[in-house]
Amino acid sequence: MADTSHEPSGESWERKVLEKIALAAIAEQRAARRWGIVFKSLLLIYLFAVLLIGMGWVKREDYKSHGKHSALVELRGVIAADAQASADNVTSGLQAAFKDGNTQGVILRINSPGGSPVQAGYINDEIKRLRGLHPNTPLYVVVEDICASGGYYVAAAADKIYVDKASVVGSIGVVIDGFGFTGTMEKLGIERRAITAGENKKFLDPFSPLNPAHKEYAEKMLGDIHQQFITVVRNGRGKRLKDSPEIFSGLVWVGQKSIELGLADGFGSVDSVARDVIKAEDVVDFTSRENIAERVARRFGAAMAETLLKISAASGAQLR
Repeated sequence: MADTSHEPSGESWERKVLEKIALAAIAEQRAARRWGIVFKSLLLIYLFAVLLIGMGWVKREDYKSHGKHSALVELRGVIAADAQASADNVTSGLQAAFKDGNTQGVILRINSPGGSPVQAGYINDEIKRLRGLHPNTPLYVVVEDICASGGYYVAAAADKIYVDKASVVGSIGVVIDGFGFTGTMEKLGIERRAITAGENKKFLDPFSPLNPAHKEYAEKMLGDIHQQFITVVRNGRGKRLKDSPEIFSGLVWVGQKSIELGLADGFGSVDSVARDVIKAEDVVDFTSRENIAERVARRFGAAMAETLLKISAASGAQLR
């Protein structure tokens, strides 16, 4: 009786060939999928990198120019440690501008109502230091809409200050803002409870009646800061400043009056100062732009402290 338990050798050979072909096709498909994943991943990484650079998450190298130019640095908005117009940002731009060998002159464009006397002082000091290191590179301030209080504290360090006829300049004074809620608390039947160690720990507490001794101390403190401000302006403006008591009263003036008082030197814009004063019409922006990553990190790290400060203190000294 014939043995039929085994397939013919020809059929066995064909099956082996088909199995090899099928396995090779499967392997090729897997390889194609792997390479597809690799190429797609590389494309995603490239697009993500472009996006990060475009949004400012990745720092770019400092700008290097290839010709003589006027360097521009912006000071815009409230001057504060956590703002775009912080001392760190403004001085960083100024340092880069002065460092560039092709810079013929620096223009600091200011549009600020003021802010922190400490931050303004840092910028003023750095301007004077940079001018000392680079005596042949002038620094001019160009005022847009407003250059008041802390903004003018910064501007006083410049070689010259240029304004528009409608610019607002001045406000050389200091203020502490605050509110008193004692009357409201009485009407609402709210009792203030504050336990302190130190008789002056509740200094200018908005939920307690104003302490005459605290008021006197605050006025003295503001007077000291105001005198620092006056000294900076007198040293910066020199003999150009007119002898008028109202200059340091906290008032502001429009462009023409600010020139008459010696707070400014003339009319001008960024383009006109670059073209007619510095004689380098090409303007290169060296403003330090805070990228999104830095902003998010700083705000996240400071969020809790900022909340506590807002709760614990309803007042703070500002050059305004």
